[in-house]
Amino acid sequence: MKSDKINITFTLPNLLPGGAERVMSYIAQNIDSTKFNSTLLIVGYSKDASYNIKNINVIFLEKPRVSKGVFALFKYILNTKPDIVVSAISHLNTVTSYLSLFFPKTIFIAREVNVLSVLANYENQRNPSTFSFLGDKRFNFFDKIICQSNDMLEDFNKNFNIKKNKLVLINNPITDNFKVKERNKINTPINFITVARFDQEKGHHRILEALSKVDFDFHYTLIGKGILYDEIFAQIKDFNLKSKITHIPFTTKVEKYLAESDLYLQGSYTEGFPNSIIESCMVGTPVLAFDAPGGINEIIFPDINGNIVSNVNEFVQKLETFNANYNFNPKDVSASVSTRYSSKTILAKYEDLFMNVYHKKNN
Repeated sequence: MKSDKINITFTLPNLLPGGAERVMSYIAQNIDSTKFNSTLLIVGYSKDASYNIKNINVIFLEKPRVSKGVFALFKYILNTKPDIVVSAISHLNTVTSYLSLFFPKTIFIAREVNVLSVLANYENQRNPSTFSFLGDKRFNFFDKIICQSNDMLEDFNKNFNIKKNKLVLINNPITDNFKVKERNKINTPINFITVARFDQEKGHHRILEALSKVDFDFHYTLIGKGILYDEIFAQIKDFNLKSKITHIPFTTKVEKYLAESDLYLQGSYTEGFPNSIIESCMVGTPVLAFDAPGGINEIIFPDINGNIVSNVNEFVQKLETFNANYNFNPKDVSASVSTRYSSKTILAKYEDLFMNVYHKKNN
């Protein structure tokens, strides 16, 4: 007897640490199991998995890269015939978009992770995708495209000519039960933190430039790793900041470090919808960010949970102000994001999307 549940496959290149990986695996595990049969399909290796997946079927194709997994993906869809395939991250979305042409009865949904027209200005090009020559056309073949922010939705509409009826705005959910810190006073010296991979678009260099100009003592916790490690730490040395910085390549205790910090520093030139600043706000730590597309201006309410500035000089001025007169209330900071991005709110939006596209396709 055929189940009345909708069969959904969520697919990712890998389960290495990252925002897309965490959000997609969270959605896959937590959508309503009375309505959906959820499978998580990973192109990469099981040995690399950084997330513990429970209560759903998980399949690893054990391939070194997406380009090596195209036939395996095709074979999986052919054999299992899912009702819906949801993919994330550009190079995998390129593959699934063209696979969709072979499976007209299956609904294909893409979740993109950045404001692509802006990202192109900063993206590292040393390892271009095998499928980059096909990438510009991939959006034409999806039934729906999930956008994490208004900036992303407008970018797809204006710069990629994707009609708005194909675009769906769903912000990232808060995936953990964060405890709001009780401490109202700042540390001595004041503690800053950034959680971001070491890539050009993350803007570490302008944060470091600003910190080199402040006239007070501080400590800066830098969590992340990536291809620009040598460049970033050369700049740290040049600015004589090494003694003020603690570097943590990877940790499962991000919440702890966020709660111990006084201010989150966001240097990005573009984002999709930054999980790290939502999580910082959830524990009660406000954010100082450079103005950039990708949901930052949706998340940050000036003087409630942080501030947004336009350049390095303004960043320095705000740092000086925060150090001299810190007046953020952790409970207010947390409340500014807790309801808007709660898992209950965001999961309901995903479930509504899946139900609507399925019934439209099958009625």
